[in-house]
Amino acid sequence: MKILIVEDDITLAKELVRLCEKWGFDALYLECFQEVDKQFEQSGCDLVLMDINLPSYDGFYWCGKIRRFSRAPILFLSSRDQNADKVMAMVSGGDDYVEKPFDTELLLVKIRSLLRRAYEYTQADREYIRENLVYDRNQGVLLYEGKMIEMTKSENRILSLLAENKGNVVEREELMRYLWSTDEYVTDASLTVLVSRLRAKIADHTGGISCIRTRKGKGYYLE
Repeated sequence: MKILIVEDDITLAKELVRLCEKWGFDALYLECFQEVDKQFEQSGCDLVLMDINLPSYDGFYWCGKIRRFSRAPILFLSSRDQNADKVMAMVSGGDDYVEKPFDTELLLVKIRSLLRRAYEYTQADREYIRENLVYDRNQGVLLYEGKMIEMTKSENRILSLLAENKGNVVEREELMRYLWSTDEYVTDASLTVLVSRLRAKIADHTGGISCIRTRKGKGYYLE
């Protein structure tokens, strides 16, 4: 697991990196606090340690921005001990709050708990299509390296049925009936278009991964 540290006290940020690596995690810290959300997205990190007092915009602001596209756990670290700050941390999308100065063992417990809750407990609901390409059945989202690939409702339903039957052919008629159950009428031709668009979308976001195969005259299957 990889942890992103958003802390403008560079001495503390480096100490947090050292601690995380000691505990067996990969970690990195930011030196620039512009576009924190984009830097997080590019980092591929699984969890964020977020300070509140940051240059330009505070941690609440950046937490809200990250929540627009990611469900990765965000743990606030702050010397601010007012209940209002703790409430704001949760309202903005944070998962937990640790006051500075913090006990390192408590921090480790919090990090492991958040990672376990976010990732390990949902393994049964996740279909690993390829390395780093995961379909989360429970939440109905497709993730590549932790980043969400936006899908239409129809694309999502097609992928969910293929994931449920991974390795086995799902006949075209079954896919169309499955889509009709949502009051969306799909013809044979429009199903072909939907599957083609879904394939292209996955390839575009993953650097060319191809995972939806065609069984000529029958249907499709997820490889």
